[in-house]
Amino acid sequence: MINVHFIIHEIFEAPGAYETWAKEKGYGVSYSRVYERELLLQNADHLDLLIVMGGPQNPATTIEECPYFDARKEIDVIRKFLAANKPVIGVCLGSQLLGEAFGAKFENSPFKEIGSYPITLTQDGISDSLFAHFPTNVPVGHWHGDMPGLLPESKVLAYSQGCPRQIVRYSEMAYGFQCHMEFTPEVIELLIEASQDELEELSGRDFVQSTNELRGNSYREMNELLYGFLDKLVEKYSSSRDH
Repeated sequence: MINVHFIIHEIFEAPGAYETWAKEKGYGVSYSRVYERELLLQNADHLDLLIVMGGPQNPATTIEECPYFDARKEIDVIRKFLAANKPVIGVCLGSQLLGEAFGAKFENSPFKEIGSYPITLTQDGISDSLFAHFPTNVPVGHWHGDMPGLLPESKVLAYSQGCPRQIVRYSEMAYGFQCHMEFTPEVIELLIEASQDELEELSGRDFVQSTNELRGNSYREMNELLYGFLDKLVEKYSSSRDH
């Protein structure tokens, strides 16, 4: 059986469709809820897939600034999975931490993005078999102001008008999603509730939707596309493990 572990930074940055997919597949699911000060993993021996979720922090956030978030320790966990050739998915903050695990420093995105806006696959994205079922252009969820770093060997698989690094492949088993394909109406409500000041401050900006627009978006198509990607990643991992 496949065992999936989530690192969750805030209650309002919930795993959404990632968790739905894992549970519907009957996979084992475990969590490190750092906002509840749950301990991070010591090893990856009994696990198969690590999914590191988003949060308002960034990889430069100090323990003084956020006592329950230790970027160095999370990067160490990511590196344990990578060293064992086990798949890692980073989402938003998680994608930035994944990049840092490879030595790529996160950067500010040209624009803040909040809402549903299209991403476009690059030629590398089109040729990646895990994204063969994706349309070239598809609306997905966003809620960020930073983006993951790049190394010469990193491949940008998708970009948006507001951010040039929406999906990055760091290795055959490591993918960073700056975008939020896991959003569901329930997750959006959690984010809206936690972000009233931010939404008011950014109101009217390019690539920032209103509360009503956020609630009116349909996230079903991107969820289905995400499930297809996850299925293919697990199949690829299982195949590599069998050889």
